Amino acid sequence: EIGMGLTGFGVFFLFFGMILFFDKALLAIGNVLFVAGLSFVIGLERTFRFFFQKHKMKATGFFLGGVLIVLIGWPLIGMILEIYGFFLLFRGFFPVVIGFIRRVPVLGYLLNLPGISSFVDKVGESNNMV
Repeated sequence: EIGMGLTGFGVFFLFFGMILFFDKALLAIGNVLFVAGLSFVIGLERTFRFFFQKHKMKATGFFLGGVLIVLIGWPLIGMILEIYGFFLLFRGFFPVVIGFIRRVPVLGYLLNLPGISSFVDKVGESNNMV
């Protein structure tokens, strides 16, 4: 429960920080809360094993490097690196997430629109194991 709350607040602060033209303080708080919440949800050892697998080192470097750059004070560059690292880290989960969203009534209809459907199909084709 605490981990989900921390992760939720982290995502909220990250989103709010981006809306407010990449506010350094909000993005830094969001990053810290997101990583702390993730470690509370799945545990410290599993979080460490997830981030530091051999085939995910590049993604981890971009993600944690982006967090560090945001904390240093360059929020735009840090967030670009973080987003790239996030997509590299979690690309194995995208097919599952897209399959779930397609079953949600309104969102599933939006994902099946002609222009969006081809893009979503490309993203959902990932055969990478997590």
